[in-house]
Amino acid sequence: MQMFWRIATTVSIVASVVSASITSLAGSVPAWPQWGQNPQHSGTAVAAGQDLNRILADLTFDPFVPQEIKAPCNFCTHYQAPLIDGRDVFMEFKTGTYSGEQGWNTQIWNEKRLRWQDGRLVEQWNYITDWKPDPNPFSVGLSPTERWGLSGWEPVFHAVLAGPFIYVPGASGAVWKLNKENGSILGRLTPFSNGADFDPNTFVAGPLAADAAGNIYYNALKFDPADPYGASGTDIAGAWLVRIGADGSARSVEYRTLVPDAPTMCTTTFSLGQLPWPPSPTATPPRGACGSQRPGINVAPAIAPDGTIYTVSRAHLRTRYSYMVALTADLRPQWHTSLRDFLNDGCNVLLPPNGTPGGCTEGATTGVDPATNERPAGRVIDQSSSSPSIAPDGSILYGSYSRYNFARGHLWKFSPSDGHIVATYDFGWDQTPAVFGHDGTYSIVVKDNHYDAGSYCNDKKFCPVAPAGPYYITRLDANLSPEWKFQNTNTFSCGFDNFGHLKCRDDHPGGFEWCINAPAVDPNGVVYANSEDGNLYAINPDGTLKQSKFLRLALGAAYTPLALGDDGKIYTENFGDLFVVGN
Repeated sequence: MQMFWRIATTVSIVASVVSASITSLAGSVPAWPQWGQNPQHSGTAVAAGQDLNRILADLTFDPFVPQEIKAPCNFCTHYQAPLIDGRDVFMEFKTGTYSGEQGWNTQIWNEKRLRWQDGRLVEQWNYITDWKPDPNPFSVGLSPTERWGLSGWEPVFHAVLAGPFIYVPGASGAVWKLNKENGSILGRLTPFSNGADFDPNTFVAGPLAADAAGNIYYNALKFDPADPYGASGTDIAGAWLVRIGADGSARSVEYRTLVPDAPTMCTTTFSLGQLPWPPSPTATPPRGACGSQRPGINVAPAIAPDGTIYTVSRAHLRTRYSYMVALTADLRPQWHTSLRDFLNDGCNVLLPPNGTPGGCTEGATTGVDPATNERPAGRVIDQSSSSPSIAPDGSILYGSYSRYNFARGHLWKFSPSDGHIVATYDFGWDQTPAVFGHDGTYSIVVKDNHYDAGSYCNDKKFCPVAPAGPYYITRLDANLSPEWKFQNTNTFSCGFDNFGHLKCRDDHPGGFEWCINAPAVDPNGVVYANSEDGNLYAINPDGTLKQSKFLRLALGAAYTPLALGDDGKIYTENFGDLFVVGN
């Protein structure tokens, strides 16, 4: 039976474990301990990747994929990155039952420790968590253009390794601290008290992150169960950035205090009955309550080497009012930067000419977002898993959403000194970029998909659907200018039949989307990414194909991360299976 301990009890227990264990593990640094590999989320591996010659292991961690594919959102699932520590692999495994997108809580999330033994991954222990995902109600908001809530996108469950421990998300905004060797419980850690530490409406939202000293950071959200995402105008009940100290102490800061000058009334959007947008060159959309600031649901805070914490915040009711936020290591606000009033690439720029199919209304002001007739805004939305990453010069990178540019979003680069915006790139949807340092500078690796979507709306009369593709992995320089683009040119959907024979059909003339949400790059600059065509790709530092390996099935895949071990094995995911690929 799992025991629940309060913080005071936990600290004393943890202290004895640290003193007994830390010496034997001194100098042992896991190859891939968290989202994005390190506290900066740069996705840089510690060892060169092996050749993609063989599938060394194949284990099912999500048995519900056949049902998830049939759900209305069609396999809209985010997964944990495999956590690699020498011969050990820590990974989420789902059990329970799947009862649809409105019944995620019937699933059970487990964290397993696996170990390589005689060429096989063998289970060492399994921890059954009490974590449940944030709610996914039928109602998603007041406006179909705002993208409130999850809309069928299952949130990510994500543990983190720190020293001799593994921290696992739990219920009610708490975190479980386990001995990573045997899975034993060392404590239940939470900053909440007075009964709030067992509140079923409070959730650990997004991956846990760890700094170099073993402190853990994560986001927690409390929802109104009757109206979690503000369909009736209800504000968020609570939102916190939490810090669990390496000594077991816990503290938090409310997101509403991180952006104290956030507006209370916000611009909304024009109605669908007013298409094409903007209704006129001088039209003004209505205004409504913004709601309090809170994080996106799947955001992992990034921690710089000097201890500065970076996260993103958005208004609960208006996704176009979002911010990059910097805090000190003890959770004191440093600066915040709005993602509004910088972009100017909407009508007549990234969109077809005004008055033409897919373009804004005749005479619209060049550069505005047609949905608001204002300068476009970067948006932090709950369906994304985009998280900040930090470059070697301290710059912060973040991928935001925007609908008006064929749903491609933008990548943003911020100065660490004061948060001013340095540069942007025209793709950012659901990605945490990888960063590769070389030759006294660095490069940034991103997916770069061109979706088969309408330009700024879903009405085919006004926004005809663009052709699918091209789909690229793009390497940018430090100024966010492309160095090269690797295009997925495969047009064949493949899968294995019941007899193990590979069957393919030529049905994707535009290629396949890169479904990676956090690519990886090894010390030689080789990039690793998986695609919806069912292949794992290794891309040379000059942007040419090094190798690819087919895994199991081409499908509209979940957004999945991957990881590399200290021996160069590549751990990736396809169809709810964990695949290990190498020599």
